[in-house]
Amino acid sequence: MTQPITLFLIDDHTLLRRGLVALLSQQPDLRVVGEAGDAAQALRLLPALRPDVILLDNHLPGVLGVDAIAGLREASSESRVIMLTVSEDGQDLAAALRNGAQGYLLKTIDGDLLADAIRRAARGEPVVSPEMMAKLVAAFQSQGAPEPEPVAQEGEPASPLSLLSPREEDVLREIARGASNKEIARQLSIAETTVKIHVQHILRKLGLSSRVQAAVYASDRLRQTE
Repeated sequence: MTQPITLFLIDDHTLLRRGLVALLSQQPDLRVVGEAGDAAQALRLLPALRPDVILLDNHLPGVLGVDAIAGLREASSESRVIMLTVSEDGQDLAAALRNGAQGYLLKTIDGDLLADAIRRAARGEPVVSPEMMAKLVAAFQSQGAPEPEPVAQEGEPASPLSLLSPREEDVLREIARGASNKEIARQLSIAETTVKIHVQHILRKLGLSSRVQAAVYASDRLRQTE
């Protein structure tokens, strides 16, 4: 049998942690191996536990979760960190991703969607609540983040989006919506392996290095062309 995805919870609200444990224990492929009420306690426990995914609240005693990410990843280098928070602030979102978080989810998320996001993060996919995508774009724009240069081949048009095929544009729009590869495959009636190939082509053609960058880019540029 496939080994379960191991989880570590960091939140100063005991009842919320207990609720998450109860919720996630219903998923046979997820297992909570530890929890902490603050970052200091987490740093003591993580080296021995080394969970696959860390669920991290932003408002912790003495420190913001976004500022604790680097230390947590140092204590357990192979763990993926997902912010699970009530904060809908675009600056918190941008800071979390910039500091190395694999994802940023709001605590209003449905339980099944949370479980699916954890699985995706464990596979190395970035996960961001769809309602936060517009704020992610605005946060990066307000900080003057440089836009990546497109990788154009000789004789191809310079316009970045014109480098993409119609199907790749469809996939890019779904990425901007926050859809997983499986959801994109279902929406476009294509194989999931085909989606993965399209995503690789999109990143190469646009000169991007991650799915999060593609989502930010798409949310901004595709809206301008509509």
